[in-house]
Amino acid sequence: MDEHTDQTRKPRADAVRNRERVLEAAKAVFNAGGPDASLEAVAKRAGVGIGTLYRHFPTREDLFEAVYRREVEQLSEFAEQLKNAKDPVDALRRWLHSGVEFVATKKGMVAALALAVQSGSELHAFSFERLTKAIGSLLERAAAAGAMRADVSPEDLLRAFFGMCYMHDQPGWQSSVLRMLDVFVDGLRVRPVAKANAHAARATKPATKRKR
Repeated sequence: MDEHTDQTRKPRADAVRNRERVLEAAKAVFNAGGPDASLEAVAKRAGVGIGTLYRHFPTREDLFEAVYRREVEQLSEFAEQLKNAKDPVDALRRWLHSGVEFVATKKGMVAALALAVQSGSELHAFSFERLTKAIGSLLERAAAAGAMRADVSPEDLLRAFFGMCYMHDQPGWQSSVLRMLDVFVDGLRVRPVAKANAHAARATKPATKRKR
């Protein structure tokens, strides 16, 4: 019975591994974009036949959605890992940097598959909800620590992030966006200006004479 169980489980495990290889390969291929971002290129990179790819993902849209959802899930999980980071502002910065790779993959998929996620689609709603929750947890922690402004909503921050990413379409846009994100996050920091001003005022205030 054990031998029979192992035999029935093996194809399942192989199928899961093949699917993961295809998704990982698709991410890399779509991230690079360009004319080489084809399903054949994905299958070759994954080390599987094109038939195996189609068995898991019958259409281009199926593969696009699977990669997209996987990226969103991974970003959500990364936010959970960063919630215990020592520096909450740096945690938010690291998450945004990771998000640039997600956008690069998404851009590649749109270009390669001629498929865009419509603003009213279920997939868009799924991704926006999960990403808003992820970035919100990091933003809330940074604000609670007094390290970041508390008047910025997760939705605002997420829209600003995507805006930066989609303003750039030239090769090497990622490095430019990463630089902009660093400046943006630094601008959201709460600096102890009031405290410094108070100390300065006390230092320059003339001493009062004691009453006798």
